[in-house]
Amino acid sequence: MASIASSLAQWATGFEPTEEDLALARRSLLDTTAVALAAREHPATGVAAGLPEAARWAVAAHVLDFDDLHVGSTAHVSAVIVPAVLASGGEARAYLAGAGVMARLGNALGWSHYTAGWHATCTAGAPAAAVAASAAMGLPAERLAIAMALAVPAAGGVREAFGTHGKSLQVGFAADAGVRAARLAAAGATADPRAVDAWFELVGGRGEPELAGPAVPGGLAIKVFPCCYAMQRPIAALREIREQVRGDVLAVRVRTPKSTVTPLIHDRPVTGLQAKFSMPYAVATALLDDYPDFAAFTDEAVNRPAARRLMRGVAADYPDTAADGLLAGEVVVEVEHDGATLRVDLAHPPGAPARPPTGPELADKLAACGEDVPGLLADPDWARVRELLSRTFPPEREGASR
Repeated sequence: MASIASSLAQWATGFEPTEEDLALARRSLLDTTAVALAAREHPATGVAAGLPEAARWAVAAHVLDFDDLHVGSTAHVSAVIVPAVLASGGEARAYLAGAGVMARLGNALGWSHYTAGWHATCTAGAPAAAVAASAAMGLPAERLAIAMALAVPAAGGVREAFGTHGKSLQVGFAADAGVRAARLAAAGATADPRAVDAWFELVGGRGEPELAGPAVPGGLAIKVFPCCYAMQRPIAALREIREQVRGDVLAVRVRTPKSTVTPLIHDRPVTGLQAKFSMPYAVATALLDDYPDFAAFTDEAVNRPAARRLMRGVAADYPDTAADGLLAGEVVVEVEHDGATLRVDLAHPPGAPARPPTGPELADKLAACGEDVPGLLADPDWARVRELLSRTFPPEREGASR
C-alpha cells in the first residue's frame, strides 16, 4: 500500500486546477498579503526579523489572526502556504497543491487532533508547506514525498501558545520547515516517506486522507474581524442587534456548542493578543465598538472599564453536543437591557464557506488593513507580491530582536 506521503504527492503533481480553484488561489494571495502588510509594525514581526523569509512572512500573515481558515481542519492554510510558495518562486498551482494537501491532512487528523491540544496549522502545515515549495521548484512526486518526510520533525505546535507571540512564530516555523525540506529534497537528501505515516499515527490521525474533490475541499473561510475564527459568529450575531440595545446592558447570555469555543482559552484577557481568544471580549467589542477592527484588540481597548464590566456580565452555556467543529450548530445570544431582552440566532458568519464574503466586505477588509493596501493590491501577482513582501519585511530590520 502506498504511503500517505506518496499518495498525496501523486495527487499534488497530477491534479488539474479549475477556474474556481484558480480564483480561490488569487483571493488567498490577496487576503494573505493584505493582513501581512497590516502587521508590518506589530512587535512580533520585529521579533521574527532574524528568521528566513518564509517564516518572517508567515508570522506577519498570522499574528493579527485576520487570515483565512479551512474550517474542516481548523487550519490557517494560507498563512503557511502563501509564504512557502512565494519564498520558493512559485505561483497559483503550487499554492493549490500545498493548500490541498494541508486541507486533506487536516481533515484526516480530525477534530480530536485539535481538541487534544495540537495546533493543526502547524502539524498539517509543515508537510504541506514542503509540498507547496517542492511544487514551486518543479520537483517530481517522489521528491515531494521525501520533502514531506523531511518536514516531519517540525510538524508540531500546540494551542497553549494562543494569545502569545508563540502562536504566530510556530506558524512561521512550519512554513520555513517546508521550504527547507523542499530544498533538501531538491539537493538529493534521502528520507523514508513512511515517516509521514508514523507521525500521522502518533498525533492521532486515523485512516487516510481523502484525495477526491476540488483542490481545497470545503473551501476557505475569510475573516471579517481580526480575531480567532471562534469569535466571528458571536460578534456577527451581536452586531445584528447592537443598534436595538438601549440603556445599560445588564447581562448577556451566550449559548453555543462546546466544540465551537475550543480555542477561546482566555475568559479574562488583559492583553490584545489574549482578547483574540476570548468569548467575553467578543461580546464586549461587539457591543462597544462600531466595527471591531485592529484598535479593538489593543491592550488599552481590552482594559477599558466598560469592556471589563461587560465581560463580567457574560454568562456562557456550552452544551457538549454530538456535533464537532467551530461552526457546529448555531450561536444564540440574549442581551438583557433596559427592562427588555433581545435574542439573536446565527449559524453562518459573514465570510464562512456557506456565506462567502461579498465584494464590499472584502473591500472593507482590505481598507481596514491600511489606506495604501487596496491600491497596492489592485492587481496582485505572485512575483509582484514576492517583491513587495521582500521590501516590507527585510531581514534584521533596525531595532529587531536578535
